[in-house]
Amino acid sequence: MPVELDAMDRKILRELTANARLPTAELARRVGLSKTPVAARIKAMEDSGLISGYRVQLSPMKLGLAHVTYVQVSLSDTREKALREFNAAVRLIPDVEECYMIAGGFDYLLKVRSRDIGDYRRVMAEAISALPHVNSTSSFVAMEAVVENALTDQPPG
Repeated sequence: MPVELDAMDRKILRELTANARLPTAELARRVGLSKTPVAARIKAMEDSGLISGYRVQLSPMKLGLAHVTYVQVSLSDTREKALREFNAAVRLIPDVEECYMIAGGFDYLLKVRSRDIGDYRRVMAEAISALPHVNSTSSFVAMEAVVENALTDQPPG
């Protein structure tokens, strides 16, 4: 069920999304509240499941993974057993950063990170094409990331 957020909750989330390690005192200063109500709001968002955790965000560029390709995958079989087999197998490919089942003209959309086009070709040939029930794929190379990780309605500030 969706969680109701007011303007202050959204401010807090924008700041935390930009820097989850922000000390509560600094976060409170930035959003214009004292520490206690900010801590209480964060706790309530954690308890509700809205904030599901805190993670380290790695830089794909620093890891040498600047090449992004989106792959449309069509399956030869879309019965439940085949979907489960595909889902389990695709989760084992470390180069697949995201995978979504799609309602439309194809079955899955994958976001693949690689070093370069040659590395992507290897991933496609050795891993993606070998996934269970893959009938066809179409690849789309991203030229530039315009928006990434935009879960809030406005940037911090």
